[in-house]
Amino acid sequence: MNIQTDTETKVKAIFQKVLDIKDSEIVPGAKLDESLGIDSTEMVEISVVIKKELGVQLKDNELKKTHSFNDIVNIIVSKAEGDGGCGSHSCGCQH
Repeated sequence: MNIQTDTETKVKAIFQKVLDIKDSEIVPGAKLDESLGIDSTEMVEISVVIKKELGVQLKDNELKKTHSFNDIVNIIVSKAEGDGGCGSHSCGCQH
């Protein structure tokens, strides 16, 4: 499994857990606030879980409800790749 596919799977699971939705409800290219009715509070919850479960360093408000699911995945993948491919923990290492 490549990093993109693996990240998509993990982020879908987070969305399902936090929002109590089905996989089929996630529309990859649609804005989250329009397709899922996500509000700012839910977006903060999603960001916190992504940080904890995926070990990704995110700035406050970096993930927005106006992003699409694909936007979120791409942000996480770019951070993991920018960290030398080390996205499995939050030590800040550069290997």
